[in-house]
Amino acid sequence: MRLNHWIKAAQAIALAVAICFTLGATDASSRVDTMSHKLMCTCGCAQLLGECDHVGCPNRDEEFADLNGFVQNGQSDAAIMASFSSKYGPTALAAPTTHGFDLVAWIAPIAVFLAAVLGTILVAKQWSLSKTQTAAQNAPNSPELDTLREKIRRETSGDGGF
Repeated sequence: MRLNHWIKAAQAIALAVAICFTLGATDASSRVDTMSHKLMCTCGCAQLLGECDHVGCPNRDEEFADLNGFVQNGQSDAAIMASFSSKYGPTALAAPTTHGFDLVAWIAPIAVFLAAVLGTILVAKQWSLSKTQTAAQNAPNSPELDTLREKIRRETSGDGGF
């Protein structure tokens, strides 16, 4: 009897969660708002379509009309993005696609960063090696200095030097 109570409670919670997640799923205005933040205004203001706020924008109203029409027709997000890209050009997309040559726009910054880090490490290592080699070559060699170096090595070694 207690198990039956827990099962019904879990079903009620699952139903409540499903209802909460689907409340705004069919709302066209929320989908238009979401999609407008994935597209750029093509007037040259370099703002997202949903954020374009300059007065007298020649393209914003037309682009919003197209977006509303696509959403009302039930087109998928990918189809809307493809339609905007074909009508307004690839600059209408806020982010490059992950297909074909556009994939370079995602990979290149990471590759350049890793190459810069690797280059910095190699240059620092080379400078460090050349500095120690130069110091060793410039050190004068004389019997007095050699005995002094040996004494310093003995006194500063880990066995106590005594």
